Amino acid sequence: MSAADRYRAEVSIAMHSEKIATGLRCMADFVEGEDMTLKKNHPAGYNGITDGVIWQQLLLFFFPILFGTFFQQLYNTADAMIVGKFVGKEALSAVGGTTGTLINLLVGFFVGMSSGAAVVVSQFYGAKEDQQVQKSVHTAFCLALAGGVALLVIGEIFTPAAIRAMGAPEEILGYSVTYLRIYFLGIIGNLVYNMGAAILRAVGDSKKPLYFLIASCLTNIVLDLLFVVCLHLEVAGAALATIMSQLLSAALVMVTLIRTKESYRFSLKELRVEPMLLKKIIKIGLPAGLQSMMYSISNILIQANINGYGTNTIASWAVYGKIDGIFWMTMDAMGISVTTFAGQNFGAGKIKRLKKGTYVGLFMSTIITAALGVFMFTAGPVLISLFTNDVDVMEESMSIIRFLVPFWFCYICVNVYPCTLRGVGDALIPMLIICVGTCILRVLWVFGAGAVHPGLYTTLTSYPLSWSITSLAFLVYYYRFSAMRKLNKLIEE
Repeated sequence: MSAADRYRAEVSIAMHSEKIATGLRCMADFVEGEDMTLKKNHPAGYNGITDGVIWQQLLLFFFPILFGTFFQQLYNTADAMIVGKFVGKEALSAVGGTTGTLINLLVGFFVGMSSGAAVVVSQFYGAKEDQQVQKSVHTAFCLALAGGVALLVIGEIFTPAAIRAMGAPEEILGYSVTYLRIYFLGIIGNLVYNMGAAILRAVGDSKKPLYFLIASCLTNIVLDLLFVVCLHLEVAGAALATIMSQLLSAALVMVTLIRTKESYRFSLKELRVEPMLLKKIIKIGLPAGLQSMMYSISNILIQANINGYGTNTIASWAVYGKIDGIFWMTMDAMGISVTTFAGQNFGAGKIKRLKKGTYVGLFMSTIITAALGVFMFTAGPVLISLFTNDVDVMEESMSIIRFLVPFWFCYICVNVYPCTLRGVGDALIPMLIICVGTCILRVLWVFGAGAVHPGLYTTLTSYPLSWSITSLAFLVYYYRFSAMRKLNKLIEE
């Protein structure tokens, strides 16, 4: 066994999670057509991710994930849009702002854990170890079910105390508690879908999760209109629409995994935990879960700070957060693509190809960020008007866009480099860099500089500041100390 092989055997894999109809269908048909062409023109066992042209494979994998995350964002945004228009800015502040940060805190941790499971599947799938793929899938679903039950209990018990601890104004307190308590009733379906979709993407199928999200999103919008507009159930109606559509997406992904004949097939009688695989999943997924929690905790503290500026500012920040999701869903799609690419190529032993994929991901991310920035500045007012008709809220939302969007470029390295590193098993140090650079630093700034110069834009400065410092940290770590540097040395030997 070579030194490179020994090193690969010792390193775990990691992955970062996951996130019109005619256009999407055309894109899906295009991807499917490409897949069929590859199967005809290449021998059996051909895997585009490990054998095809890098930029083409990243794009073919990226676009279905992008459209999927677009529908995930629309799925999450529909509640805020409809309650903002038909109930009021208090309901918008509750559904779009305060509840979202708490959901991200709890759900984000388990989605991070599931990313560890997905990348273990990705490595075994790339190495063609079918039995290990099957065991990993069933261990992963045990984790998802246990996490769903835990979140259900935690959410129902601690929701009122958590909302009050964030300093939510009285006028949105009731809305927030109602929404969250109903939301957590359907949390098991949420985690089951996320785990199943992550497994499908890990084996290179990014199309089916897209189809399921489209169906779920459209269902959510229809039910939102029915429950909120027609039946006047207000925030409770939006929450009911959300959990019902989540159950639909969970059912679709499970049917797919049950019916497939591939190594990642799900069978209820095989549902058990493999201790060694669980240990590997936790080793990779726990840093990602903790990282997500740190992000969410910092955002909760910032949200609590913003809550002190009144309902108009809370609503403006909520609107910006939903529009800003266009950028984050794009970066998430690129991150998942880069990590899956890294995981499968690492499993196949193609380290030079893995390294090239990182640079292609950086270049593509830069082009996409520039295009999105131009779009946000030109279409911002129209997008804001989808959420509210309140003039003050609309003006402040646009001011936030003008302030933060130019700094999006500072985030690119924070997204691509750690995704590659997780793909080769280097998960702990990237997690610590992100937690310190983008979470702890951000909170210190808000409560340090914010105490000296209180104001919304002092608070918002924490974002570009933390992105810039964390990017510099990743440049140093990636090229001087990371697992990629060690792999490069082994290749040279």
